[in-house]
Amino acid sequence: MHTITLKPLQHKGKSAYQLHFVYDYALKELIKPLPYVHWSATHKCFYAFCDAISFKALYKQLRDLNIYVDYSEIQKPRAITTAVAKTNNPLNLPQLKETTQKDLARFTRWMQEKRLAASTVNTYHAVAALFLQYIQLKEANNPDALWIQRFNHDYILQGGHSISYQNQCINGIKKYFTFKNMAVAAMNIERPQKPRRLPQVLSTEEIKAIFDHTHNLKHKTLLSLIYSAGLRIGEAINLKVQDIDSKRMLIHIKMAKGKKDRYTLLSPSFLLLLREYYTVYKPKQYLFEGQTGEQYSSKSAQQVLKKAVKLCGINRRITLHTLRHSFATHLLENGTDIRYIQSLLGHNSPKTTMLYTHVSSTSIQKIKNPFDSL
Repeated sequence: MHTITLKPLQHKGKSAYQLHFVYDYALKELIKPLPYVHWSATHKCFYAFCDAISFKALYKQLRDLNIYVDYSEIQKPRAITTAVAKTNNPLNLPQLKETTQKDLARFTRWMQEKRLAASTVNTYHAVAALFLQYIQLKEANNPDALWIQRFNHDYILQGGHSISYQNQCINGIKKYFTFKNMAVAAMNIERPQKPRRLPQVLSTEEIKAIFDHTHNLKHKTLLSLIYSAGLRIGEAINLKVQDIDSKRMLIHIKMAKGKKDRYTLLSPSFLLLLREYYTVYKPKQYLFEGQTGEQYSSKSAQQVLKKAVKLCGINRRITLHTLRHSFATHLLENGTDIRYIQSLLGHNSPKTTMLYTHVSSTSIQKIKNPFDSL
């Protein structure tokens, strides 16, 4: 496998990604045809401007060519660590020793080699760094489960951090212990129970109103896709043209959450809208692309929904994931077996899917109230 290191570069007064590698003719021929990748005679390197292609899109292009990408110099986890440490931090955590920083860098490379998602690598690096800073502050030589409990009390609880963040910290520290070949299973690390909140769900009338108030064809097609297929936003913007199987009326979701593939529904009504969109926009790689051809961003999609919701006069907090929740709930209310819904959504456990039985109006309305029997 070839290796490329992405490095920050200032070129022609603009921010860019430098594609650094030991000269390799085969690798050079692989990356030369890539869109948005150019050769700089000044810097003697290949590069891509940051405003022309997102980091995520560039990373995926390289990975699709079976190229290992080292992006540690582009997305520096230590910057994230510093930001976390300054927020609600009741402790004066010290700067990590150079040997510990090198060990942490090896931990990051180990996670990348394990093919963990970039966001997971950054998060685990950040929380492991915090824990190691705490251990250094306390001058502990052999960190174990007891020190995790102390860190939990002194940093997370005293700092007023959330249960979700606490669980993230435990996950990241356990992953670091695994990297250090420590017996994590024998530590019996307890974690807090996360409160289970019912998902926000829109009625079919509200869904229709949102689509009616979305006048841009690309925006309307994207929102319709998320609802009609029950997709996460990341799954929607990662779709490629060839993932639409109009003969079998299915959509192929590749490498979704948990690195799993699955199929979901392709609505006949949505297919008509999709064909109209394709005729107008003619996407080349991703089904939804930005103005310069890069992958469409989730932030832009959220802004589209926010605008439509405001025009509809819906005053509740609605997110793109609400469309996915609504898809699942409406399927349940139409009598679809919960096991099929689980498969369409890509849930590991039926317990996650069963949550929708608590918000389904049809299920609740079927229950006879004992008061009516008095």
